[in-house]
Amino acid sequence: MIDNRSGKGLSFVRRIYLPRIIGLGIGLFSVMAAIAPLNPPQWTWALLLFNGLLWPHLAYQWALRSATPYQAEQRNILLDSLMGGFWTAAMHFNPLPSVTILSMMTMNNVAAGGKRVLVRGMLAQLAGMLLASALLGTGVQPQATQLQVLACLPMLTLYPLALGWVCYQLAIKLAEHKRRLSALSRTDSLTGLLNHGSWKDLLLLKFQICQQQRLPAVIALIDIDHFKTINDTYGHVVGDCVLRQLSQELKRNLREDDLAGRYGGDEFCVILPGTHEAQACQAMERLREHVGAYRNPQLPDLRISLSIGLADFRPDLASPEHWLEQADKALYAAKHQGRDQVNFARGEAATLRLAYPD
Repeated sequence: MIDNRSGKGLSFVRRIYLPRIIGLGIGLFSVMAAIAPLNPPQWTWALLLFNGLLWPHLAYQWALRSATPYQAEQRNILLDSLMGGFWTAAMHFNPLPSVTILSMMTMNNVAAGGKRVLVRGMLAQLAGMLLASALLGTGVQPQATQLQVLACLPMLTLYPLALGWVCYQLAIKLAEHKRRLSALSRTDSLTGLLNHGSWKDLLLLKFQICQQQRLPAVIALIDIDHFKTINDTYGHVVGDCVLRQLSQELKRNLREDDLAGRYGGDEFCVILPGTHEAQACQAMERLREHVGAYRNPQLPDLRISLSIGLADFRPDLASPEHWLEQADKALYAAKHQGRDQVNFARGEAATLRLAYPD
């Protein structure tokens, strides 16, 4: 629901505030020029000044302090329409001011809520016309004077500009919101890296590129050694900190084009495009050493080590799953041979321990 105290309800109230100030403020002159020749009672002038100058601020505070701001603002919009109908009948349906007032309010209703608010607003306008006719009598003022034409010009120019600006700002915010949602759907919430599905999609894409263009590439599977023991010993909060620490080291040590993701649990994955065997081994050995050097002053006994399996792209690979399987076998070999090491997939897995200066 959007009618709450801390979400789109409040933003909706704030979005309506400026157009209402501008619309009712300059609409005031159109109505004044139209009703002046009719010599209306004094209370009409007081009501007109209240509606044009005070109501926008009262409506804003009323909705802002409401328990359901969105619903309160919908009510305010109906009251705007009611008063628009009231002033249309009060100036005896003078063509230009009437069309100006009603069309601008109709435009606002469509922008605020589409068809539903449009229909409710038209009914409110009709109710306002009936109320004004009952209080002030009926009549028709078919001719618009030059003063009335001039009084309508600000409404016809400034209000659409203000409403268009608000709609433009809303479109910008929606585009940014959509971009953020798209990014969130592709990333792991804990580490900020690509999630499992997004990384697998990119793996397929990189596999196809390597096939078509015969480009080198390496994928790495990274496993935190004895991660369950870390969780059991220090708790899941510390375990989450370890996962974040590894993700930060990945971001610091990898190139911009390298694609790192969280494959699941304590397992991470990296695509290293344009990379040969020696380069990949050096990069992963550097990562392993940096993570192994991490110390937490509050947990002096905590040690982190990584087992890493690497597999390069080969033209004879049948699928990206087969490529990933090779890296998984290399990872298994690294763990089987003592952990805390980098292993490159070959016919028979062999451990590579390369010294790489920082």
